[in-house]
Amino acid sequence: MQELLDNRDMPDSDRGAAAAASGSAATASTPSFSPLYQQIKALLVQGLQAGEWLPGQSIPSEIELAARFRVSQGTVRKAIDEMATENMLVRRQGKGTFVATHAEQSTQYRFLRLMPDDGSAAPLQRHLLECRRMRAPAEVARLLGLKAGEAAVQVRRLLLAAEGRALRPVVLDDLWLPGTPFKGLTAERLQAWRGPMYRLFEAEFSVHMIRAVEKVRAVAAPAEEAGLLQVPVGSPLLSVERLSFTYGDRPVELRRGLYDTAAHHYRNELS
Repeated sequence: MQELLDNRDMPDSDRGAAAAASGSAATASTPSFSPLYQQIKALLVQGLQAGEWLPGQSIPSEIELAARFRVSQGTVRKAIDEMATENMLVRRQGKGTFVATHAEQSTQYRFLRLMPDDGSAAPLQRHLLECRRMRAPAEVARLLGLKAGEAAVQVRRLLLAAEGRALRPVVLDDLWLPGTPFKGLTAERLQAWRGPMYRLFEAEFSVHMIRAVEKVRAVAAPAEEAGLLQVPVGSPLLSVERLSFTYGDRPVELRRGLYDTAAHHYRNELS
């Protein structure tokens, strides 16, 4: 059995970790030279992937995890700190540590960066245009790590902002999802869902979005898209392509959005 790490220079309190954790991590890809806290993090991520702790549920305390993996509490804390920074876990003062969920007010719209210029906080309304299963186009399959010809789910929708008593479309989204984990996703289920879409994904399909990478560029509105967004053909739009990942850095959503920024702006926070 592969040893988790060379523990000759490890504190005595942590030297049992390799033997204790190696059985659980025998199938993990964690390299043997990685720091101990990274190995503990990998085991915790495995637990999340296996559904041992579901979104919104608490995980065992640092003391319990330290005993389970036979490491120091400080090692566990360092692993949890990094997972919290990566939005996999959420610490709640006096309550414990919980699996992050898009149901929480603070995180449910954290991937949507379009803000109204007037500073209002009213959420955008959804209007579903299409939801269908089909063979993934070659580029979509490549980005999602699918085999050629593998099934994918395509979702097209509008996001609308209130203007007085009327609603005006400001975002046209095209989403591509791998077919296997999203088997059973239909237009009816999307129409009936009232919360954030990512909450639907984790609640009904056990797919939790951890991080995303984006490409942003300015484009001129093509004819069909201009009609859907109710802007003149050739109007300036913001094109945002987002690839979202779940546990294990596995891509599970490709989203291509066209944003009308006439009364909105794309906001990001840098640190």
